[in-house]
Amino acid sequence: MLLAQLPRIHFSVFAKTAVSLSPSHFNFLNPKPPITVSRNLFFFAPASTLSTVEPIPLPVSDSSDNEDAPVEISLDKLFVPPETDISCDDPATLTTRILKGSNIVLSKYARDAQVVQAEFVKSSVRTEDCPADGLPEFALVGRSNVGKSSLLNSLVRRKRLALTSKKPGKTQCINHFRINDSWYLVDLPGYGYAAAPQELRMDWGKFTRDYFLNRSTLVSVFLLIDSSIPAKKIDLDYASWLGQNQIPMTLVFTKCDKRKKKKNGGKRPEENMKDFQDLIRGFFETAPPWIMTSSVTNQGRDEILLHMSQLRNYWLKH
Repeated sequence: MLLAQLPRIHFSVFAKTAVSLSPSHFNFLNPKPPITVSRNLFFFAPASTLSTVEPIPLPVSDSSDNEDAPVEISLDKLFVPPETDISCDDPATLTTRILKGSNIVLSKYARDAQVVQAEFVKSSVRTEDCPADGLPEFALVGRSNVGKSSLLNSLVRRKRLALTSKKPGKTQCINHFRINDSWYLVDLPGYGYAAAPQELRMDWGKFTRDYFLNRSTLVSVFLLIDSSIPAKKIDLDYASWLGQNQIPMTLVFTKCDKRKKKKNGGKRPEENMKDFQDLIRGFFETAPPWIMTSSVTNQGRDEILLHMSQLRNYWLKH
């Protein structure tokens, strides 16, 4: 069976149908009302039956800042992949199965995660122009200057696979990078850069939206959020749009190495992350998977690759 005919993985993190969002929520993609697309579902496992209700502390980074406390996460906010049973795990055992700096439980599908080869394949301005070989792919998208290219370079351990720029809005196409000759990383245009021509911004949104809705080989969208600053409305809107349109999504919090002090009036990345998740909670039935990252320290690099591997291997099997 051709890979292109395989089912699309899907998470049950969709926006609640009772939520009414005004068209202004989606101006950045200029979409029509949410479209219902028939897809096979990739569900979160039911809430754990563990008796404890205490949050599980997760190590976040090798920071020397003693003021940084571990991230804590409750059992009902874990991402549990399909065919993964955590009901018999005690909290201590379960903690060892959670990817560092994330809410993601490792499954039996987490294998073959290492990147041994990476190459740029092509840039496209239409979904139909994207590679047609049927290989599974993961799309990176986020606000301009959030660090997409830097993260992509970190994932493949190369400094210039995806060229970075101090000028936001440089990525203007759907850029495909083939990994290990077996799957793709896809760099999508950044959104929210006010200095870009309005007509061009709308064009970007049009073909990006079409890619999300119609790309059958898309396994998951990795939505990048800058954790060093408070939540932005455009990021919240983007996350809720993906949820309402049933697009599989993982939140990737970038720039987690920036440690702002409370005494200086700033918030730590963990606090901004929590605020963002609290703000989108009302739009989703269950918490989306999330990972903390830094392209400076390479925090989250291995965790993202492991998460991608278990999504990809499950997708290929089903």
